[in-house]
Amino acid sequence: MLDALGGRIAAGTLAQGQVLTLDSVCAEHAVSRSVAREAVRVLESMGMVASRRRVGITVQPQQRWNVFDPRVIRWRLDGGDRTAQLLSLSELRRGIEPVAAALAAQRADATQCRVLAAAASDMVIHGRRGDLEAYLQADTMFHRMLLEASGNEMLRSLHGVVAEVLSGRTHHGMMPASPNPEAIALHDEVARAVRLGDAAAAEQAMRAIIDEAADAMEGEQG
Repeated sequence: MLDALGGRIAAGTLAQGQVLTLDSVCAEHAVSRSVAREAVRVLESMGMVASRRRVGITVQPQQRWNVFDPRVIRWRLDGGDRTAQLLSLSELRRGIEPVAAALAAQRADATQCRVLAAAASDMVIHGRRGDLEAYLQADTMFHRMLLEASGNEMLRSLHGVVAEVLSGRTHHGMMPASPNPEAIALHDEVARAVRLGDAAAAEQAMRAIIDEAADAMEGEQG
């Protein structure tokens, strides 16, 4: 129910300013009022709709959406303008992950270093096999652990945003059948720099990873 409504709003099928009623939502989706009310409540918390008595459920402009919510990101990626959304998220990542990599080089513990190294190694194996789902899992683990190793709770809380970027690129056919070996090598460079405590090298390699991904997506768009 939530995915159905959220996806239609993100895609523009339910346009800004359109007004729904709880009864119409229940009838269209064959759900109870309590289910519909809960879905609307969640969408309200995301800023996608506003519910007013005697007015109804009004679709809100995109400027009011919580664009950091992983579900909003996923719905937008499922829509028609996913390349622009992914590139926008890449710009956000440029301001987040290089900083996280530098901090991780200063703060990561031995366990976090081992997880980063293992994830990078798994990316090599799955990349060679062309197993994109297994590669995605290893890639997601790498970036999640990097944000965690930064020791900054604000950066750590953005792991869901990064995970949706990685997932969206894979699931919407914007990854090559065989992942770029240079990109994989850069992940290994980040892991090594973090382990050695080299903040500058970790930051530089992470920036190169994001630039490579953005360039690849721009190539797909062209």
